[in-house]
Amino acid sequence: MIIGGLQKTSTIDFPGVLSCVIFTRGCNLDCFYCHNRELLSLKGEQVPETEVMEFLQKRRGLLDGIVISGGEPTLQKDLAEFIAKIKLLGFSVKLDTNGQNTTAVAELCASRMLDYVAVDLKALPEEYSGICGVAGYASAVNTIMQLKESRVSFEVRTTLYPGFSTEMLENLLAGLPTMPRWRLNYFKMPEVFNESKKTMLEEACLDNGSVRQILPRLLNLQANLIC
Repeated sequence: MIIGGLQKTSTIDFPGVLSCVIFTRGCNLDCFYCHNRELLSLKGEQVPETEVMEFLQKRRGLLDGIVISGGEPTLQKDLAEFIAKIKLLGFSVKLDTNGQNTTAVAELCASRMLDYVAVDLKALPEEYSGICGVAGYASAVNTIMQLKESRVSFEVRTTLYPGFSTEMLENLLAGLPTMPRWRLNYFKMPEVFNESKKTMLEEACLDNGSVRQILPRLLNLQANLIC
């Protein structure tokens, strides 16, 4: 495992579970608003896996779950083996994924490795390439629909990036059947960003107030929306 960071305690990343967050390196998207840009490359500062496992051993009985985030964790060839080690310690496991590797997520679910999955649906189909560098809408939706047929608890997440309008939000929510949970994340300016994308980052973005104004319409589209 190529691990780029470790957040030792979190009360918000794994619903209802006191957890820590393990950040893997490497990503197959390049979202212009990314908050973990330092993790996009496989190269860079790493935390040895042995050090992470030693930490988890000491947190048995203190933490209940582990979140594996990134970057994109499904790029790690030994992800299943790593999760198996975590499960042996008695922790629940949540995976954060961009949904581009449907097969990997399906195999982890089939092996009962995962207790919860959060899949990012980044944008409308026609916007994906401009936002993320890859036309990844179909792959993300395939992953979501496969999870919907599984027994694994999951949620869909969308960040309201600069330039994302209320009309776009309604169209995105309308594009899928009712999800068990769909979480909206509000944009915050990242500390590290691609300078060539600065103009995009400075566009107007939706805040909680603007979303609340149309919340009844949004709930008609996705009854389990969290905003």
